[in-house]
Amino acid sequence: MFKHWAKLYQYRDLLWLWTLREIQVRYKQSLLGVAWAVLQPLALMTIFTIVFSRFVRIDTGGIPYPIFSYVALVPWTFFSTSLNFGIASLVNNMNLVTKIYFPREILPLASVGAAFVDFLVSAVILVGMMLLYGVTPTWTSLWIVPLLMLQIGLAIAVVLFGAAFLVFFRDVRFVVPLLTQVWMYATPIIYPASSVPPRFRTLYFLNPMAGIIDGYRRTLLLGELPMLDVIGLGLVVTLVLLISGYVFFKRSEPVFADLI
Repeated sequence: MFKHWAKLYQYRDLLWLWTLREIQVRYKQSLLGVAWAVLQPLALMTIFTIVFSRFVRIDTGGIPYPIFSYVALVPWTFFSTSLNFGIASLVNNMNLVTKIYFPREILPLASVGAAFVDFLVSAVILVGMMLLYGVTPTWTSLWIVPLLMLQIGLAIAVVLFGAAFLVFFRDVRFVVPLLTQVWMYATPIIYPASSVPPRFRTLYFLNPMAGIIDGYRRTLLLGELPMLDVIGLGLVVTLVLLISGYVFFKRSEPVFADLI
């Protein structure tokens, strides 16, 4: 693995340039451009606010529902966008994969990097909403750095697995939207994590995104520490997925050009 990491480091300039290309291609000839990065979580926030604060009331612990949902939707949109673009990155660039040598993980990693730019744009709106609702950041807000690193690691792990599987089984492209939708409902975006029955908590928090989203809410909106046992469990799961995903990707890499 260290040999592969060293090779990837040698191609860091290509990774940077391909990430920029991903950003440019995504919004080329787009009427609203990068504003789409903000519109998606804002639109979902509006729908969720209408449904779950007017018709089906959800206890948010006194937090206004718009910011309660938006603080979860921003990182979730980053995660889902990484999956949607990253998993298809090898197949979508088949001509490049079959003709030129470079570490193939650059393609899915660049998709995650481009999605991260969208995340930063959406985060600006989140800061504005915190000011609007009078949410004062505390020192616990610094926890967003390790939470974000954990989320990026999880996104990379799933994308590497998915991108390699898609080369072998093209049906994966139809599974990804369904998986993402189910995963969203298994993550405390619409509802608080505290609403999960205690007997299901361990199983529930095997989903690292559950602890990450709950951590964002606690640190940014409540001024509390994240649940460290939950974050620790998420870290273990993420590391296992990341290492196994990278190993599977690199072992499958020699046949990518033939299968694509």
